[in-house]
Amino acid sequence: MNNYYPKISIITPTLNQSEFIEDCIESVLSQEYPNLEYIILDGGSTDDTLHIVAKYEEKLTFISQKDNGQVDAINKGLKMCTGDIVGYLNSDDIYLPGALKRIGAHFSQYPSSMAVTGKCKRIDEAGNEINKGVSLYKNTWLHFLGFNSLLIQNYISQPATFWKRELLTNIGYFDPQYHYAMDYDYWLRILKEHKMHFINFELAAFRVHKNSITGKTSYKHLEEDLSIAKIYAPQHIFCLHAILNKLAIFVFRRFYKRQDN
Repeated sequence: MNNYYPKISIITPTLNQSEFIEDCIESVLSQEYPNLEYIILDGGSTDDTLHIVAKYEEKLTFISQKDNGQVDAINKGLKMCTGDIVGYLNSDDIYLPGALKRIGAHFSQYPSSMAVTGKCKRIDEAGNEINKGVSLYKNTWLHFLGFNSLLIQNYISQPATFWKRELLTNIGYFDPQYHYAMDYDYWLRILKEHKMHFINFELAAFRVHKNSITGKTSYKHLEEDLSIAKIYAPQHIFCLHAILNKLAIFVFRRFYKRQDN
């Protein structure tokens, strides 16, 4: 890597995530990336979030006020940020060591690149890796990264994805009509116009827990995912996506039913 570090802006939307937010913050700041802008947008937490974030106030920008949900917070952050490269990290997820330097190196080496994604593992509430089969499945699809393959299956992991801020001019912001799969819609909008590169390294960890949107409401995420695919995909590809989603919904429902028993 050369000595040029493009400015990276990371946005963390949060609401009452005091259990995990310090791990999230530490994972960003411990990257020691020399040209970092970190923005945390809190939707009015009533737990210990504000006290925790206050410990890091000299190293980040923190705003706490009522908003209209996660997408609203992300879009506010995107309008505020000044980095060349942007990404968002939910307050229950983490970056893995060296992730941002790998991202900076990629955009420095390939200045025409507009977006990049990498591998992402799944962890539980305690930070232990889980669902290795799911991660392997998604990481295998990443080797075929492209608009058409993404119409078949949503395999891009949001915490491990970054894009140039200039894309906001023509791609725009996240669509507030979506509450679960807004990232899937956004990746399709990017890939419809630009190539997204794949970095073959683990960049982030995605936390699965009872209060996350990928916990017991995973099937709702997949249902919204399917409604987005229907907008972009021809009928034969949409049917394949629907079959894969029905299988995934069945597996999720069986898994969480077993956990409750």
